[in-house]
Amino acid sequence: MNFVLFYHSFASCWNHGNAHFLRGICRELHAVGHRVTVWEPQDGWSRTNAIADGGAAALAEAERLVPGVALRHYAPDFDLDQALDGADVVIVHEWNTPALVAAIGRRRAAGGAFQLLFHDTHHRAVSAPGEIEAFDLDGYDAVLAFGEVLSEIYRDRGWGRDVFTWHEAADTALFRPLAVEADGPDLVWIGNWGDGERAAELERFLIAPVTSLGLKTRIHGVRYPASVRERFADLGIDYAGWLPNHAVPATFAASRLTVHVPRRPYAESLPGIPTIRVFEALACGLPLVCAPWDDAENLFPQGAYLTAASSEAMTMAIDRILRDAALAAHLRVTGLATIQARHTCRHRVAELLAILDRDAAAERTRQPQRAHAS
Repeated sequence: MNFVLFYHSFASCWNHGNAHFLRGICRELHAVGHRVTVWEPQDGWSRTNAIADGGAAALAEAERLVPGVALRHYAPDFDLDQALDGADVVIVHEWNTPALVAAIGRRRAAGGAFQLLFHDTHHRAVSAPGEIEAFDLDGYDAVLAFGEVLSEIYRDRGWGRDVFTWHEAADTALFRPLAVEADGPDLVWIGNWGDGERAAELERFLIAPVTSLGLKTRIHGVRYPASVRERFADLGIDYAGWLPNHAVPATFAASRLTVHVPRRPYAESLPGIPTIRVFEALACGLPLVCAPWDDAENLFPQGAYLTAASSEAMTMAIDRILRDAALAAHLRVTGLATIQARHTCRHRVAELLAILDRDAAAERTRQPQRAHAS
């Protein structure tokens, strides 16, 4: 089949964690014989910020990460009909503009011979629902939501005809255990500041534990205010700025462990959604300790990572991993095995193809009803 995907960014992961999953899905679709074209805006905020952050070379590397996938950059006046020509499946990400989302939906409603899916990988349905409600999804065949709780929100609010849960997963062609001899930090944390919606959580579950234990710590991410960066420097924490996503596995390999500190909307309102960082760490065989989040869908078995309900518990868990080689090895093996058995992009492509089959069958059922009604 011919897949055409409209995403905010394929090459740039600057404040855009979904780039990892998108690349992996494209890789696996191509591997099983499908044609894949990705369209992204030529002046998207992730791309322009990455270039401003000195990342032009990293973007060039990222564009070559998935051989066989065609990447196209579009201007505001690009020919949408030409982009959709010959498509069998079109997937549109929720970081596209409402105008583009609506325009593609109109093409489908007017008889476009392709299945059209809307893909949501964010917390805006609870943190900024008006922004999601602004999307015209009438022409879309189905919605892909990256957690069952998010799917239920779409169903309850009538956003989309059909809604399917489609979790993120690891691109294991890149995210895998590596042997690195470099003397890295005790703990590395990779995550963006965003709008400060986990500032208190970072203090409790990251900053306080590592300073209490006196750990050699490195933080990667973007949009950190100057005052926060200055505090890191005062505490002896190495703030190392943006780390291109494809460089994460080597950084993990040089570190002893990491932690997951979910943004507040996920921890409080969207149980069951771990976000990509958990998949990344486990896929690289890095011991992980998670701040509170509810694995409501039982994605991970006990022993894949440790959990900590308080700052004190996080400190104790980190210390245990650093002192207990057998525990660290158990976490590495269990976490990696979980990813390989359940949560690779190959698994998600199989799920996607099954969703497309189900959606096509449902559409065939609806067509006679429409004909009778007319």
